[in-house]
Amino acid sequence: MFKSKSSAAKTAAAKPMTSAEGDSDTAIFLKSLKDPNIIERVRVTLKNAHVFKLPPRQTVSVGWRGADWREKVWQGTVKIVERGDTTAILLVDKEKGSIFAVCPVKEGAVDRCIDSSRYFVLR
Repeated sequence: MFKSKSSAAKTAAAKPMTSAEGDSDTAIFLKSLKDPNIIERVRVTLKNAHVFKLPPRQTVSVGWRGADWREKVWQGTVKIVERGDTTAILLVDKEKGSIFAVCPVKEGAVDRCIDSSRYFVLR
C-alpha cells in the first residue's frame, strides 16, 4: 500500500486524549488537531511517498508483495506525528497540505512487505 522513496514541536501543557463512546482512534486523533494545548512532535517526514490499491493476497500466511501493486491512488508526504499520548501516521497532500489518511500507531497497524524493505501496509 505504501512506498517511500526517501526517508516542530509546539510548546504547551499536554493532556491525554480520551475516547468518547464510539469514537475511533482516528477520530480522536483528528479532533486533537484542533486543540492547541496538546504538544505535537513530528518524528519522521518522508517526502514523495506513494499509496497503492492492494490486490487480494493469495494467502494470509504469505504476506504482502510490493511487486503485485500496480494501481497508484495517491502521492504525497508521510509524517509520523506524536500528539500527547497518541502516535499516528499521517498521509499529507504535498500541494494542499490536507490530510489524505490517518493510521493511529498501535499493535497490528503496520504490516511488512515480504519482498521490499521500503514497502509496507497501513491498516
